[in-house]
Amino acid sequence: MTSTDPITNQPYPPDAIQRVLYIAANVHVYRIPPITSLKGFAAASWTANPADNIFNARLRIIETALPQKDGSEKVITNVLLEDIKTGDLFAACPYIHPSSVEQANDSSRFFAVRVVGGGGMKATLGIGFEDRSEAFDFSISLQDVRRVLDMDATPAMKKTGAGGNSRTVAKAPPQEEKKDFSLKEGEMITVNIGGKGRRGLPPSASKMGMSIEGDKQALFSIKPPPSSESAMPFLPPPPGASTSKAERRRSRSPVPPVQPIQDKASASDLGFDDGEFGEFQ
Repeated sequence: MTSTDPITNQPYPPDAIQRVLYIAANVHVYRIPPITSLKGFAAASWTANPADNIFNARLRIIETALPQKDGSEKVITNVLLEDIKTGDLFAACPYIHPSSVEQANDSSRFFAVRVVGGGGMKATLGIGFEDRSEAFDFSISLQDVRRVLDMDATPAMKKTGAGGNSRTVAKAPPQEEKKDFSLKEGEMITVNIGGKGRRGLPPSASKMGMSIEGDKQALFSIKPPPSSESAMPFLPPPPGASTSKAERRRSRSPVPPVQPIQDKASASDLGFDDGEFGEFQ
């Protein structure tokens, strides 16, 4: 754990609190050209030339909380690139803005990191993770830093010191005193019910036409409103069931009587021809 500011090289006060948010054992550090377009950084140009891989480093994200006299905390977050064997600082990136670390537009394992050296010198280096899961955890850790420091919620951030943001510790609002509604010893609840007795009726019962006969209640018929009489016309009654069968027979069409068949009918009456070929010769 570092006890000095990696940017100013000044020692931290003894009451400073530090914690490690993320650590990667081995990342590749690249020398990258300056950005020339609004599309962002392309990692394909970093890895094309093996000579651009200038260093292998250990990466750590360190959060430092510095208590202030007014009760607030000055929170500083730095991305450190250190020597794998000795642990010496190679470069430091104060994470004060989302653009301090940008992901490459053609790969999720490569990032452009803006580092600050002694005397305020600035440079942009490329870093690459060998494992995609390590790069994902690195992005999630930076997302947590932005949430704690409200970087995404406030576009214009207030920079304090060597790249830190101040955070005030808000006090919890005083809680309201809870009232005790429980019954004390000797207290009773009295409930007043209007209309004592079984024969009592509410005022609305008289309006509805209710009367009392002994212990029974009878509901008078309620007349329909005047408008209901003209709303639906009366229909004529159906035909009575007392209509005689003879009257129903008269309504039907008459059936012609059947002619009786004579006992002895001639051949012409039956439709046979009695001419020349009427009988067999």
